[in-house]
Amino acid sequence: MITTIAKVFTGQMEGKEISLRGWVYRHRSGGNMVFAVVRDSTGIIQVAVKKDKVSEKDWKDANDAYVESSLTIRGVVKKDERAPGGYEIGATGFELISRGEPFPVAKDLSEEYLLDIRHLWMRSQKMTNIMKARHHIVNYLREFFNNDGFYEIAPPIITRSGCEGGSTLFEMDYFGEKAYLTQSSQMYAEVFVFSHEKVYVLAPSFRAEKSRTIRHLAEYWHLEPEMAFYDQKMNMDLQEKMVQYAVEKMVKEHPELLKACGRDPLELEKVLAPFERMDYAKAVDRVNELGGKMAHGEDFGADEEAILTKEAIRPMFVHNFPKDIKAFYMREDPKKPGTVLNSDLLAPAGHGEIIGGSERIWQYDELVTRMKEQNLDIKDYQWYVDLRKYGSVPHSGFGLGVERFVKWMLNLDHIRDAIPFPRTITRCYP
Repeated sequence: MITTIAKVFTGQMEGKEISLRGWVYRHRSGGNMVFAVVRDSTGIIQVAVKKDKVSEKDWKDANDAYVESSLTIRGVVKKDERAPGGYEIGATGFELISRGEPFPVAKDLSEEYLLDIRHLWMRSQKMTNIMKARHHIVNYLREFFNNDGFYEIAPPIITRSGCEGGSTLFEMDYFGEKAYLTQSSQMYAEVFVFSHEKVYVLAPSFRAEKSRTIRHLAEYWHLEPEMAFYDQKMNMDLQEKMVQYAVEKMVKEHPELLKACGRDPLELEKVLAPFERMDYAKAVDRVNELGGKMAHGEDFGADEEAILTKEAIRPMFVHNFPKDIKAFYMREDPKKPGTVLNSDLLAPAGHGEIIGGSERIWQYDELVTRMKEQNLDIKDYQWYVDLRKYGSVPHSGFGLGVERFVKWMLNLDHIRDAIPFPRTITRCYP
């Protein structure tokens, strides 16, 4: 029966003979001893192989093993404070499944080379831990919405309608007609608020932005809830609860994984609602007070967001942006004409925007007028406009970039490490 490494570290297996399957993580030999650090999906453990304790074939396999050779181990679990994790396996059997070839990953390799061999670099402890953390974070986000009565829906990825402007659309030939990879599933999610009231999408989105920054991807995963009868305040309240829920669950259930990824759980314990809410105009003034140079009417960039959040310990909202710099579907604030009922949630310490949300225009005449102002062809959006004709209701929604959220939660240096195979302006391989 095969045992996992994690089970060994529970202390229940001390003195027992076990079998493990995995891969060689590190390897050294000398004289009549071979030390192999072995990994499986649950952890790493040291295996000591003595020549007189194994068969001749197994001794040869132990000596011939490369880093990343796959193998089966049999041996007795021993407590040893000198070994990583405090336990070691004294091998009674060491069988190579696949020796493979010398592994091309070593220390001090360039980022570009590691991206070229991303399919192999994904085996590293760094990427293994990040992908485990991402798995848990996404599960907690889903869990939050499922617990709150939301329905998950499945939108199309190929569309005729741009959501965030034509300049960042990936165009494709769809059987002789022009179509696009979706920038956002928001508009399709809105379809369902009239029947399900509260829904969410978790799907890829695509942006053809020619950006070379530590927080931009051409393909990313997008969490997009839409809620009937929600106003701007309710929308921001929900975002706060969602963020706090995911953070608290990670801190409580996986503190050691957070540490392994380079994030101190004590820092995340401070992420408690309510988050600061700052009007756009005041936020611009604050940026300039802190040494930035930003004119009213400009959108926030990475530099301005970094200045605004440098000393923050929890995310902060900036709301009511100028109407002219935001998307056509955002509702104008009747109490502050010229601004829209939107908000961006900025992560602390310069990680930048992680959520963008707004009240949606829900009245037919207002939506048509706004689209004409932005020179949009209503024919391309007729189905979306139709939603306002038949029993429309006030509604709101937001979009969270999963990789940006993971980047902040794990305090990663670059967004490319928050996704297995990053797609950027310069990379579409492997």
